[in-house]
Amino acid sequence: MTSSVKDEARKLVDGLPEQATWDDLMYAIYLRQSVEAGLADSQAGKVVSVKEVRKRFGLSE
Repeated sequence: MTSSVKDEARKLVDGLPEQATWDDLMYAIYLRQSVEAGLADSQAGKVVSVKEVRKRFGLSE
């Protein structure tokens, strides 16, 4: 069973310290969304090997 976005947002807020700022909350939401997007890309096979990245940017292996 998956949680709703509202439930997950509540968990994020509850996990913040009492003195958290709006910026802290926005960063937590951004981080969560970024991780979820990365996991979804990985599961969909949208990945590039380190070797390929190094090649694209002209970095030594």
